[in-house]
Amino acid sequence: MAGTFKWILRILAGLVVLSLLGVVAYRFVPAPVTPLMLLRAVEGEPIHAPWLAARDIPTTIVDAVLTSEDQRFCQHHGFDFHEIDKALAAEEDGKRLRGASTISQQTARDLYLLPVRSFVRKGFEAYFTVLIEALWPKARIAQAYLNTVEWGPGIYGVEAASEYAFHHPAKRLSAHEAALLAAILPNPRRWSAAAPTAYIRERAQIILDRMGRHEADTACVKSLGD
Repeated sequence: MAGTFKWILRILAGLVVLSLLGVVAYRFVPAPVTPLMLLRAVEGEPIHAPWLAARDIPTTIVDAVLTSEDQRFCQHHGFDFHEIDKALAAEEDGKRLRGASTISQQTARDLYLLPVRSFVRKGFEAYFTVLIEALWPKARIAQAYLNTVEWGPGIYGVEAASEYAFHHPAKRLSAHEAALLAAILPNPRRWSAAAPTAYIRERAQIILDRMGRHEADTACVKSLGD
């Protein structure tokens, strides 16, 4: 029994070391592929996922995505408890459960986990969120997210999304185009920035207006686009 317990501890310790090495590695090198990309590839979907250096990510898409997805990105440490409280309050009022995942959580999920819904996965997501918040600067988290997030079938990252939707590189994204890309992020396989519905156009305009009022704190990602 004691021998079995020791082996379990060794396995757990090994998994912790591997996870730490994986997080440290992606702090410095681009992620060549994500679990979701591999899953889509197995399903026969071609993958387009060019990686942009931090200086090549335009500030327009940084502003649009932070405004849409995580306005307190520069203030929280991985978990936005204000948004979590709002989501729980909405559920108690009988409203549709709203998402409260931060960009840090989404980055952890994209880079290290398969897209399956379970409490176990949520636990691992929290674990990797803590690690990347502890070991990466905020700018690196935003860079990794913007380079790996799914933006349509086979489309990953802002460079691929810009080329697919607007037929030009990300560095030429206008504020309106960036807002359209941000607007479809909740469901990029259903919605299109290239052919936006009335709902997406309205959502993009709301994001654009909020960008104009500088509602999102972007100070921690000022190195992006420099």
